[in-house]
Amino acid sequence: MSEFNTDLPSIRKVQGYTKDKNLVEVKLITNDLLVGTVLWQDPNCICLQDSNNLQVLIFRHSIGFIRPKS
Repeated sequence: MSEFNTDLPSIRKVQGYTKDKNLVEVKLITNDLLVGTVLWQDPNCICLQDSNNLQVLIFRHSIGFIRPKS
């Protein structure tokens, strides 16, 4: 398993979304778009909770982008 490097800007950005409970859009490489709040992250996955309180594990290698929901 890879080391979780909290010095990386991308990790810190997702930590900010988690801490602030910002609503985010996660675009997957399959072109699916998920919307929710980030509950936690680890070196492999991000856990997103949608408006129905459903938690989805998203593997990092399947993410195209993450951005705040406008």
